[in-house]
Amino acid sequence: MTRSNMTKPFATVPLVLVILLVAVGLYWFNGGTGKVESPEVAATAGASGAGPSLKAYAKGPLAALLVHEPARDIPPFSFRNGEGKEISLADFRGRVVLLNLWATWCAPCRKEMPDLARLQRDMGGPGFEVVALSLDRKGAEASAAFLKETGADNLALYTDQESKALAAVNALGLPATLLVNRDGKEVARLLGPADWASEEAKSIIRELMK
Repeated sequence: MTRSNMTKPFATVPLVLVILLVAVGLYWFNGGTGKVESPEVAATAGASGAGPSLKAYAKGPLAALLVHEPARDIPPFSFRNGEGKEISLADFRGRVVLLNLWATWCAPCRKEMPDLARLQRDMGGPGFEVVALSLDRKGAEASAAFLKETGADNLALYTDQESKALAAVNALGLPATLLVNRDGKEVARLLGPADWASEEAKSIIRELMK
């Protein structure tokens, strides 16, 4: 056997290794399932692989929506309902929640409050609730009057006079809105007012409720 013939089997080794490494890389990139998805499918798949990414809905009036994939834990904090009872987001487990932080002195809050009320009116129920949480130091009476004045008195009254929620969710200002899934995790947030009665907003809620 000539020297050139003896080296031919070894010349194929680097190619085999390259193919093997590519296959292993694709396997782990797809979560160890062995399933290879096209870039188009991967771009539209959510963090759980169960449907389209919420990023697809971050457009129009919700263009500033910041989507988290995967969803994030929310540090625990308490607030009070209309009866003065201390509760927390844990009490809403099993429901999708739109948590909106607001105050009576916040002009942008006044602008978006009617949209939040319409969203609750159109989609509120056992599977979804708009939790409009007032951080106003004036207390429940002033917050209830504000909801009535802005035509949003169909929203349940929730108050946090100590603004514990603001620090817990690390919000940089008001209004601040968090979308919370059934497991109590934050899937997206938006700082500033938005048209929460828009079709884009409703599409996100429907997706989270699936």
